[in-house]
Amino acid sequence: MALSAKKLTAGFLLVALAAGATAVYEANRIRQIENFNTAVLAGKTPVTDTQSWEAKFSAAFWLAKSGRYQDATLLFLQLAEGGTPGQRSAIQYNIGNIFFLRGLAINGTDLTVREEAIYMLTNAKTAYMQSLRLDSKHWDARHNLDRILTMLPAEVTPGVGESDSPGLIMGNIPVGLP
Repeated sequence: MALSAKKLTAGFLLVALAAGATAVYEANRIRQIENFNTAVLAGKTPVTDTQSWEAKFSAAFWLAKSGRYQDATLLFLQLAEGGTPGQRSAIQYNIGNIFFLRGLAINGTDLTVREEAIYMLTNAKTAYMQSLRLDSKHWDARHNLDRILTMLPAEVTPGVGESDSPGLIMGNIPVGLP
């Protein structure tokens, strides 16, 4: 049963039209992704894919960068309910960074400030450990966790006056962290 030339030509034409439509769609999608990445890098709201995990993660990241830590943490926690283990690890890492930065920002000699700094750094430690449980190869989380562990006292005893333990050591903070 040989196909007629007309049927063969029609089949090739149909395949060519489908391939052309797919190429146009993919080219448009690549342009959308480039625009999305440009907006995210600039800290602006993307026009497309506004409800995607990546757009929400970017919004939370830029909220944290602009100092809106509570809003960023809430958005990160919403994102942590879904996603892959790698994505959840990145969320925990960023939550740890928020607590780390807040703990460093409130450093002082007053006892209540010291307790609040310890509280923030302890939360950062917990977030980094959770990030490493989700992705043990997350080296940035491991690095920041090491920094936190050198800064926190071995046993947190809030309300206790000066003792032999060095307590919260803020003088060994490496430059540029986190």
